[in-house]
Amino acid sequence: MTALTGAAATDRRPQSQFGLINLLKAGAAQLIVLHHLAFYGPMADHVRPMWPGLIDWLGNSARLAVQVFLVIGGFLAAKSLSPLGHAGLADPFGAIWRRYAKLAPPFMVATLLAAAASALAGKLMAHDSISGPATLGQLGAHALLLHGVLGYPSLSAGAWYVAIDFQLYALMALMLWCAGRLVANRRLPWLMPSVVALAVTLSLVYFNLDADWDNWAPYFFGSYGVGLMAWWASDPRRKPGAASLLVGIAFLPVLAALALDFRSRIALAMATGCVLVLFGRAKTTSEGQGWSVVNGLARISYSVFLIHFPVCLVVNAAFTRFVPPEPELQAFGMLVAWAASLAAGAVFHSCVEAPLARLVQRTGGRTAMRPAPA
Repeated sequence: MTALTGAAATDRRPQSQFGLINLLKAGAAQLIVLHHLAFYGPMADHVRPMWPGLIDWLGNSARLAVQVFLVIGGFLAAKSLSPLGHAGLADPFGAIWRRYAKLAPPFMVATLLAAAASALAGKLMAHDSISGPATLGQLGAHALLLHGVLGYPSLSAGAWYVAIDFQLYALMALMLWCAGRLVANRRLPWLMPSVVALAVTLSLVYFNLDADWDNWAPYFFGSYGVGLMAWWASDPRRKPGAASLLVGIAFLPVLAALALDFRSRIALAMATGCVLVLFGRAKTTSEGQGWSVVNGLARISYSVFLIHFPVCLVVNAAFTRFVPPEPELQAFGMLVAWAASLAAGAVFHSCVEAPLARLVQRTGGRTAMRPAPA
């Protein structure tokens, strides 16, 4: 994107962006698409004899890319809700509603498309990646982002993440609001980092060790909290000593939790947080073809995340029904599904996500989120 600067409308300069954030979002989104291609659908089963190591890695380890999204989510939530790390939020329920209004409408459009894709794919093949016919209760639970909590099967791979992202954002907004009410007008700049560090510790040493919590925000707050702390620690206005202390508060609980029970997903979250502390706020422009591609892929990453599963499902079904099961041909099918997912994501962003975002802004989402008065 470009911004008009200066007196003349013809003075167009590239808009600066968080280059590393965009690079991580773009790369992680591709890994998630490839993971689901390898994990679901019969094309990967035919390709596995030819490239067993690659398909097994994509089907297992590539899913860890979701940790990158969790950490980035926390990083950007801190930027939005509490840039300086101070307690207090004037309108937490307004902030939560705006987050829901951003996530849920395009998610529901993609969910309906996933239900239609499952019905179409079911006519072309029989496979356990195909969902049964959607019920009204199931669709309603998805619309409320409560499908996992209420025990409804997801209609699309990755649907759980949208619900968890919303829960985490809502939890952070409420934590800021509650902390602000507790301290009233007193300035306690270390309160929120301390509260988040405590929540990260509880998440990693208790909730994240119990899979029964994996439909709830506390299970994932360890990674999300690392992102929150990374934003605060990377503030260039912060003195080096204070920044170092914040880094210690953020990462020592993570190291302790890894020493008690090593989890590769948490190690990746910590590594991502460390990189964001060092380079997360670095700005780049869209100059150059490489950065233009990266920024474009980052811009459509949520749309790609939402729409790729129904696209991949239909391509899987078509190649299963109409193409011989030779590994080379099925590998080509995986590439077709990947490319089609990116193209569909670009269309979905232009025709669904962006227009819905503008509609939300016009109907009340324009109100800025602001901290409570000090």
